[in-house]
Amino acid sequence: MADVRLQPQQQQQQQQPPPPRSHQMVKAATAVTAGGSLLVLSGLILAGTVIALTMATPLLVIFSPVLVPAAITVFLLGSGLLASGGFGIAALSVLAWIYKYVTGKQPPGADQLDKARQKLGYKAREMKDRAEQFGQQHTGM
Repeated sequence: MADVRLQPQQQQQQQQPPPPRSHQMVKAATAVTAGGSLLVLSGLILAGTVIALTMATPLLVIFSPVLVPAAITVFLLGSGLLASGGFGIAALSVLAWIYKYVTGKQPPGADQLDKARQKLGYKAREMKDRAEQFGQQHTGM
């Protein structure tokens, strides 16, 4: 017969008895208690929200001629500030990339830019040659 040796982890798994039923019952009771408590808490929060909205609705209706334009103004101010900040960060990062590129450091994407520049130069020379050929054909006639 072959000598079968178990790894230490496999030996521990075989030697340990399954957890007792009381341990599983404690886990289940804890889970039910926590879940029930959270369910009750969410129900209370929902009820409080509905009550607060019911009480605040008359005030919202009374002040809506002021609140709606104020909310629109705050939204426009916030989005304008957020957009200007985003554009400012984008501009600074582009300027930093250009500075790295001009100073000879290779920022990400510089190789693609060089390839595109070479391809554009090749196409420009090709178009120049075609234009010269076209001009010679029409002037030679």
